[in-house]
Amino acid sequence: MEYNTQLPKLIIPEYGRNIQIMVDHCCTIQDRDERNRCARAIIQIMGQLNPHLRDISDFTHKLWDHLLLISQFRLDVDSPYPKPSPETFTTKPERVPYPTGPIRYKHYGRTIERIIGVAKTYSEGDEKRELTRLIANHLKKSYVNWNKDSVTDDVIFSQLKELSKGELHIDETSALSSVNDLRSGKAMPGNSNSGSNNNNNNKHRHQHNNNKHKHKNNKHHNNRKHS
Repeated sequence: MEYNTQLPKLIIPEYGRNIQIMVDHCCTIQDRDERNRCARAIIQIMGQLNPHLRDISDFTHKLWDHLLLISQFRLDVDSPYPKPSPETFTTKPERVPYPTGPIRYKHYGRTIERIIGVAKTYSEGDEKRELTRLIANHLKKSYVNWNKDSVTDDVIFSQLKELSKGELHIDETSALSSVNDLRSGKAMPGNSNSGSNNNNNNKHRHQHNNNKHKHKNNKHHNNRKHS
């Protein structure tokens, strides 16, 4: 009885041993036309075994690269794509430098500090004021996501001023979006009165229901009067 541990190591285990056997057989075919037909048939089977590759752009190119890789580049066929070199799969990628600078508030992250740096370069005007308010709302959302306690707007204003070194200003008399709106995603850009708008909507809805109820009572009273 054969065990996988006794068999040759698979080049790409995701395709299974049968594909490996097919590719090895394809490498032994002497006639080039027949070898090309065999390679195209293997490509179709590889695509059926891995349908998720169809979601990748140019997935057929990836299948042909995998076919040559499984054959350890021994397969000589007419590929519709440029053949990759073995060094493509053995060369290690260049090391990506990791930023090591300090983060003033780790629950806000480094990206928001970069956004604040870009916002500081904007000219004074409506665009800069709106961007500053969006940043403040994002700070508030990040704060409540990483801290169990709620936060007041004056804390956000103070930390925004600290992160921007006093260069970003916001009207502290107007409230930011509520915590519930930020968590639910209902907060709209530039809408600093989301809580009051919700109250107004509820008020109008309540008045509409009262008017509807009064109209129904009047209609019932008139029907009784005529009868």
